[in-house]
Amino acid sequence: MKKIAIAVSILMGAGTVAFSQEHQLVKKWETDTLLKVPESALYDAENKIIYVTNIDGQPWEKDNKGSVGKVGLDGKIITVDWVSGFNAPKGMGLYKNNLYVADVDKVGVIDIKKGVLTQTIPVTGAEGLNDLTVDKKGVIYVSDSKTKKIHRIENGQVTTWLENLKGPNGVLIDGDNLYILDAGGLYKVEKDKALTKLADGMEASTDGLEHVTGKDYIVSCWIGTVYYVKGDGTKQLLLDTREQKSNTADIGYDAKNRIVYVPTFFKNKIVAYELK
Repeated sequence: MKKIAIAVSILMGAGTVAFSQEHQLVKKWETDTLLKVPESALYDAENKIIYVTNIDGQPWEKDNKGSVGKVGLDGKIITVDWVSGFNAPKGMGLYKNNLYVADVDKVGVIDIKKGVLTQTIPVTGAEGLNDLTVDKKGVIYVSDSKTKKIHRIENGQVTTWLENLKGPNGVLIDGDNLYILDAGGLYKVEKDKALTKLADGMEASTDGLEHVTGKDYIVSCWIGTVYYVKGDGTKQLLLDTREQKSNTADIGYDAKNRIVYVPTFFKNKIVAYELK
């Protein structure tokens, strides 16, 4: 009986290992540490570049020290302070020629061809604008982690889209739908603004959200974890850098080549992994 129990235990253990390795992240490169508290990475397929927001200070301090930099797909930093004039910039979204950047209480607009900050859109009452996404019509959705709201910006006009959340951060337009991360959970926002929970049980610092394929997503948690989340709500821990005290902030993703770009915040570098 004891031998049977041991055999079952071994088989169960093998099954667990097989499941845990269903997907994995394989490190490809990391930048040097010249970046300045990088919070978000955004992959631009057309221009073959990675945009990076540099907080360069404390996460919410309005000190005018923040900037957006550019990193090559080989991991070489092209320029740290490509566009300055920000406070504590975080999430980004790209639409046509404009790069939109969440920055505490406003959204900055960068003309990517000219490399200049052309406009700022103030968000009245905002205290902690964090992640940002843009739909196919150019409508912006931006989370405020401090006031626990999601704002919508269309043609420069700001409205509050969702409120009374727990701790919203990551936002993502996928097709015609808006998805959000809120305090450890992944939710789909329905047409009536009701929230449908797709997955939960992640660390409360859920941060970056990217679509992989079908109904599968990658979620990063600032504390140092990255998850693969399946359409059925199950999740797999892909990366855990908590022991190294390396954060995993607002990730970027190259869907064609399956490359995940991870900003390490206080470690001052971006690390690229191939999703297997």
